[in-house]
Amino acid sequence: MGALLQDDEEHPFLAINEEGRSPFVLICEHASCRLPRALGTLGLPAAELERHIAWDIGAEKVARLLSRLIDAPLALQRYSRLAYDCNRPPESADAMPEMSELTAIPGNRRLPEDQRLARIRDIYRPFHDGVSRLLDRRAAAGMRSLVVSIHSFTPVYKGKARSVELGILHDRDTALSAKLIKSFPNVDARLNEPYGPKDGVLHTLNLHGFARGLEHAMIEIRNDLVADGRGQDEWAQRLSVPLIQAAAK
Repeated sequence: MGALLQDDEEHPFLAINEEGRSPFVLICEHASCRLPRALGTLGLPAAELERHIAWDIGAEKVARLLSRLIDAPLALQRYSRLAYDCNRPPESADAMPEMSELTAIPGNRRLPEDQRLARIRDIYRPFHDGVSRLLDRRAAAGMRSLVVSIHSFTPVYKGKARSVELGILHDRDTALSAKLIKSFPNVDARLNEPYGPKDGVLHTLNLHGFARGLEHAMIEIRNDLVADGRGQDEWAQRLSVPLIQAAAK
């Protein structure tokens, strides 16, 4: 298979406020529900491509607002996780899922090797290369970097309701998550919920944070809380002060 993305299609990596002076580098891997034209709709009706299975609802808007509030650079990934989930390594079955929650993804069924390789080459690699370059430039300039990824999760997963409102996730490095979890007294905030390392969701942070020895954490917000502009603004505000305080400790 040739190039997956055509010349006039958006690059998978988009940097916002790249020269931001905050110690935080924000990442949003599931910002978009866009599919490369070559993939059509993956055999799904349009309504399915607007659900959580395709992207993290509200996450991009929260991340953009937060970037502005704390003057942090932000790395956005521009294609749906159904094309390639950039928070999964190429060897993961969830990188190009045949099933997402309870929904079959026809266009991902039994993908031949060349098509899998095209998605890895044209979406996964360019995105993570972009994040690496951003962190490299900051390191070369002597800037401190703490890596935080912004996500949202669905209130009901496989028929089970979730009461948790905010998850702070970590794997082997607990320093930043331990600071943040104490900063939300009026929120149902929990460590490593609704996901944790066993779910394979810490790939980006391990790749760009742990491997470089940088403090890092994943922030997961229940998506009914950030589905509209008011909620997105509220949560960006809520996150901004705890992040600034955590960086100062």
